[in-house]
Order: sequence, then structure tokens, then C-alpha cells
Amino acid sequence: MPSTHTDKAFEADLRDLREKLLAMGAKVENLIVQSMKALTDRDSAVAEKVVAADKDVNRLEVDIDELCRKILALRQPAASDLRLITTALKIVTDLERIGDLAVNIAERSIDLNQVPPLAPYVDTPRLAELAQRQVRMSLDAFVSGDVTKAEEVLRGDDLLDALFLKIFNELLAYMMEDSRNIRRATALMFIAKHLERIGDHALNVAEMVVYMVRGKDIRHPQSRNLVE
Repeated sequence: MPSTHTDKAFEADLRDLREKLLAMGAKVENLIVQSMKALTDRDSAVAEKVVAADKDVNRLEVDIDELCRKILALRQPAASDLRLITTALKIVTDLERIGDLAVNIAERSIDLNQVPPLAPYVDTPRLAELAQRQVRMSLDAFVSGDVTKAEEVLRGDDLLDALFLKIFNELLAYMMEDSRNIRRATALMFIAKHLERIGDHALNVAEMVVYMVRGKDIRHPQSRNLVE
């Protein structure tokens, strides 16, 4: 991360930015946990709380956007500080989308809770744990400016994708066994896809951390080199 500034007001703004991003990250992590609790415990009241809590995430998104614009206008950052601000502007979009995906999971859970469960949700909670871990690691990498942690997130995406594919194939088999399973299996497929997309957003954050620290854009596979 950037070294301490002689301008204390500038440093305070940057610290406030990091803290707000961490707070937003903690909120979306909790939304993931609670949306899965709504599913596994068949608790629609918890799901409703997730839906209601999304407004807090949206409010933080607006606050962070405004803070970034203020820093850009008043401080005119350069070099690494400018990369920090541009990274924050992109990260906040990914975090807001993660919150939306958690809400989607909660809403699907409400529907599933009205009908008998299709099967034990063994792999889906595991997928949620992996996605949540990816989010947490990517934010840790941002706060500490740690490229090694960011690269761990990049590598971890393959495991998440493999588990999603396993769940997808299992649910497809349920649908082929009995057409009465189609509605429930489809809802669970959507939930698994939402979790896989959460992992993709965590991947985006990790890629932006590499840009912030190294000044290199690795968002496209042909430009990525983890060893470099």
C-alpha cells in the first residue's frame, strides 16, 4: 500500500476509504452466510432479512463512490495513490454485485422453503464457503497490498469452478430421474451459479489488486502471469 503521506488529511481520506471498503466487504460476506443459512435451515425469515439488508450495502457503495470522487477532485493523486483510487472504484462495483447475488440466493431460498427439500445440500454450502473465502482473501489482499494473497485467489477460482460443475451435473441427474424434480433442481442450479459468480467477482478484486500494486492489468488470460 502507499507509504504514509505528509498531508495528514490525504492520509485520513485514504484510511477512511480502506475502512469503508472493509466494512462493505464484511457486510456482503455476512449476506452470503445468512442467505445460505436461509437455505440450509429452511428459514425464510432469515432470507427476508438478507433482502432488507441489501440497502446498507447499496448505501456504502454510494458513500465510497463519493469519497473517491472527493479524493480525485481535491487531492489529485498520482502514481500508486491514483491506482488505489481507481482500484477502489472498481472493487466497490464487484462488492455491490456480490450483495445482489446473495439477495438472489435468499429469494430462491424463500421459494424452495415452500416445498420439500430435493436432497441434502452438502456441496452447495461447501461452494458458499469457498466463495466467501475468496471474497475475504481478495479484500485482505487489497488492504495489505499483498500480491501473493491476490494470486492465491486467482488459483483458488479453479477449485470453485470445479465444485460448481459437480453440483450442476448432480442436479441435472435429479432432473433426468424424475420430472417432478425439475423446479427444485433448477432453483438450486441458480443458487450454485450465483455462488460461482460471487467467486468471479472475488477474482475481479484480486486482479485489480495486482494492478494496484504492480501497475499491470491481468484481467484477460493472455495478459496474466502469476510468476512475474
